[in-house]
Amino acid sequence: MGVNSDGTKHPFFSKLRKICLDLPDTKLTMTWGAPHFRVANKIFCGSGEEDGVFTIGFKLEKPHAARVLKDPRFSVAPYVGKHGWVHMKVTRAKDLAEVRRYVEESYELIAPTKSLAKLKTIQPK
Repeated sequence: MGVNSDGTKHPFFSKLRKICLDLPDTKLTMTWGAPHFRVANKIFCGSGEEDGVFTIGFKLEKPHAARVLKDPRFSVAPYVGKHGWVHMKVTRAKDLAEVRRYVEESYELIAPTKSLAKLKTIQPK
């Protein structure tokens, strides 16, 4: 069994924090001893660290989750994996753009309509 931490001291955490908190109506909470990002009090992203490897959890559309699980960096999230939640091991700085896309997808699946409307004004698609 590896050494676990909440991951907040990992260099990638500050980048993840910025990605998540730049989205409308979000906040950071410590839930189950680890940082989780919420919109409308619903978790859309979580993170942690095991043996120095930073891991991020987020929800994807189920077909998308099935595709990314073919990549060895990804695994099914415990308890909620059947709903499209996956974990991603973040090991390279170039993962940042990819992480942003996944976090935004998760946010869009979880956020209420009012928050999504704010997102559209910030980041028109």
